[in-house]
Amino acid sequence: MSKLNKKHVEDLAVKGKKVLVRVDFNVPMKEGKITNDNRIVAALPTINKLVENGAKIVLCSHLGKPKNGPEDKFSLKAAADRLAELVSTKVTFAKDDTVVGDNAKAAVAAMNDGEIVVLENTRFRGAEETKNGEEFAKELGALVDGEFFVMDAFGSAHRAHASTAGVTKFVKETAVGYLMNKEIDFLGNAVEDPVRPFVAILGGAKVADKLNVISNLLDKCDTLIIGGGMAYTFLKAKGFEVGTSLVDDEKIDYCKDMIAKAEKNGKKLLLPIDTTITKSFPDPIDAAVEVSVVDSDKIPADMMGLDIGPKTMELFAAEAKAAKTVVWNGPMGVFENPILAKGTIAVAKGLAEADATTIIGGGDSAAAVVQLGYSDKMSHISTGGGASLEYLEGKVLPGIDVIQNK
Repeated sequence: MSKLNKKHVEDLAVKGKKVLVRVDFNVPMKEGKITNDNRIVAALPTINKLVENGAKIVLCSHLGKPKNGPEDKFSLKAAADRLAELVSTKVTFAKDDTVVGDNAKAAVAAMNDGEIVVLENTRFRGAEETKNGEEFAKELGALVDGEFFVMDAFGSAHRAHASTAGVTKFVKETAVGYLMNKEIDFLGNAVEDPVRPFVAILGGAKVADKLNVISNLLDKCDTLIIGGGMAYTFLKAKGFEVGTSLVDDEKIDYCKDMIAKAEKNGKKLLLPIDTTITKSFPDPIDAAVEVSVVDSDKIPADMMGLDIGPKTMELFAAEAKAAKTVVWNGPMGVFENPILAKGTIAVAKGLAEADATTIIGGGDSAAAVVQLGYSDKMSHISTGGGASLEYLEGKVLPGIDVIQNK
């Protein structure tokens, strides 16, 4: 599974041909401005290769979750404008509420070789996109004369949508781009053929989100570290008092099973040994809070744990530094709050200093690493939170599955 036996963008003879590329331009926006263009930058190798090879490139992506059809705040215009600053060719934004209507068709028809058209947000088509509607998929394929489709949106590869999977039925040749290839190489090698010791670090709020990941990683890794809100369900499963901390009572038996599985398989399962506690969750999330630190088996009944404590920070960071492969998904505490971000910072620093292949599994941990300025110290930062989690679970991702094999 670690090596992708899929057609690659380099295998396509695209000169003078139209190519539909599914990119992930689902970038964070504030007041109409892009606050982080990482995902656009990550798509550049594939886009530039197609430009260089003289293709007519049509890019499609979703942005956010528009609930009421087309809305300006979910338009891909800002992403198209940013792309135009990053490439050395003409970029045209096809403003078209139906995504593939007259405006889009006219823009594509007017293209010269090596130019780019960016389509409007695919989710402006609502359920036709998200429920993999055949008509919309067919229209996307027709826009590029049923020629080529390149999948380079790892962040959407776990969804079988019209623009990620359905469209492949209406084009002759399909391939993956550089970003897809890189994601699967790193995540796949980590899970299937890691250099050991292999340490997996899981954080975030809910055990339920990561059930299958925990079980799958316990089969593959040497050490599994659990932090974040999900740690308290494990601590409760061990019989500890966890106060008012976040707990998923329905998953306590599952946590007991995982603790037993780790023991049976000779794996280390590390939980927080001390905890940063406070009276209540900060409101707003970055508000000042009064905190204290207690051992994890001594949380008072009226307090909640919102970050790992200093002894745990040392323990987790040391384990990461001793590893040769590390996969990290999910923060260690409420990292949006400066007082409760220390655990996440300590783990990020430990990974940055490790002599290991370090893979950050998208989502909040990727945001934390970028925010803390450690991006260039990591081997790979995944562009897909949900997709990387499903891949770590051992699931087949529909957006990869549909691409033709070599």
